[in-house]
Amino acid sequence: MISVTTYSVAQTEFGVKGGINLTFFNEDQAQFGENPESEIGYFGGVFVDFPITESFHIQPEMLYKGVGELQFINAPIYAEYYVADNFSLLVGPSLNYFFDIFINKFKVRGDISAAYHISEKLELNLKYSLGFEELSPNVLFLGLGFSI
Repeated sequence: MISVTTYSVAQTEFGVKGGINLTFFNEDQAQFGENPESEIGYFGGVFVDFPITESFHIQPEMLYKGVGELQFINAPIYAEYYVADNFSLLVGPSLNYFFDIFINKFKVRGDISAAYHISEKLELNLKYSLGFEELSPNVLFLGLGFSI
C-alpha cells in the first residue's frame, strides 16, 4: 500500500499596518536614579508574510514611527508561530534607524508581538520593542494589520 500526503501552504501575503505607540524613555539622572517618561505616538508601514508551514511563518516589516520629535524606521524580522487558529506569537530582532536624536543612528532591538486574526485579512496586534542600549527607548505598539 502506498500513501501520498499532499500539503499546501498559503501564498505569500503583503499588507499594511498602523496604529499608536507608547514610548518609554529612560534617562539616567546620575545619583537621582532613573526618571522614566512616556509619550504617545503613531506608526505605519508595510509587511510581507512568508508561510513556511501552516503554523510557522517568517514576517519582515518596515514601519515608520513618530513620537514627539523622535522619528525612526523599525524593521523587524519575525518568526511567527500560530498557537491557536486565530492567535499567533511573533519574536525577532529589529534594525532601527533614528533620524534626529542619536549620534549612533542605527540600533538593534528585540521585538515580541502577539496578533489576533479577526478575519482572513484583518488582525489586531500588540508589540513590545526592547532597546538594549542605555539611551534606547522601549516602545509598546497597538495597531491593526490588513493583508492586501
